[in-house]
This record gives sequence, C-alpha cells and structure tokens, in this order.
Amino acid sequence: MNVELLTKEDLKNFKTELLNDIREIIKPGAGQSKQWLKSNEVRKMLSISPGTLQNLRINGTLRYTKIGGMMYYKLEDITRILEGNSR
Repeated sequence: MNVELLTKEDLKNFKTELLNDIREIIKPGAGQSKQWLKSNEVRKMLSISPGTLQNLRINGTLRYTKIGGMMYYKLEDITRILEGNSR
C-alpha cells in the first residue's frame, strides 16, 4: 500500500487554485453571455407560469421574437422587468 502525505502547503495551494477557479466561474457578466432566452428559461428566471408569460406577451410588457414554433426573449428586456424599469 502506497501512502501519500499532504502538507499544509499542498492544502494552501489547492485552496488558492480552487478559489481562483470559482472566481473565474462567477465573474460578473460571465453568466450573462446569452442574449436570447427561451420561454422556459424566462419562466424560471421570473418564477411565473406559462399563462403569466403569455399575458406579459399579450399586453406588451415583454417583447419577443418567434422563430418557427419557438419564442425568444431578450435578456435585457427581462432584466429591465426585474429591475422594475419596464419600458
């Protein structure tokens, strides 16, 4: 049986690398690279039902683009709604 010993320095190096990786993942703007969202993503983001999303489309609160049978929404429009600055 082979035994490997970890030193405090090894653990400190691991911690530093792990923190750097986490910072890279959660860097501001990194999660917002997607400009267009599908209906199910919008519903999850806003915590709303399909009917509520339909009402937002109908009354003009949320603009959308329909391609084929899919509806797409701009992330900036959704952000504006979340911040309370719709239109």
